[in-house]
Parts: sequence; structure tokens; C-alpha cells
Amino acid sequence: MRPPRTLREALLALGLFAFGVIGLPALVYLVGLELVGEYEGGMLGLYEAIAAALVSGNAFAWILVLSPYLSIQLFRFWLWLRRQRKAVN
Repeated sequence: MRPPRTLREALLALGLFAFGVIGLPALVYLVGLELVGEYEGGMLGLYEAIAAALVSGNAFAWILVLSPYLSIQLFRFWLWLRRQRKAVN
């Protein structure tokens, strides 16, 4: 039996939020290391800077952390629009 839709959505949101908080900053750090060079505080310094920005309500930090979930939602919206257009035609 499949879990209820709201539970699946909550688990998806939680998992992608966790990736946005833990995995995505690590990827940003590694790409930045190759393109720009060493971050002044290392990877831990980047995590601390992002955490401080989240606590202070910095919109860019929140967009970074929420971007995995928002990307999935935008993709779902695009699929829904395609289905709506096919239904009209």
C-alpha cells in the first residue's frame, strides 16, 4: 500500500530540503574551489555562512536551500501545463 499523497509530498520536501542544506552547499563549495579557489573558511566556513544567512532571513540563502524542491515543483508545473494543452487540443 502506498503512503498518502500528503505524506509522500512531505517526505519529498523534507528530503530535498535536507539535500539543499547538506549536499548542495558541498557541491557549491567543490565547484567554487575549481573555479574561484579556496573559500576563506573552507567548507565548514561556507556551511556556517549559509546557516547564518538562513537564520538572518537572507533570501538568496533560502533560494539556495529550497532550490532542489522548487526545481521539482517547477518541473511538475511544466508537465501539468503540457497535459492541459494536450487536453484542450
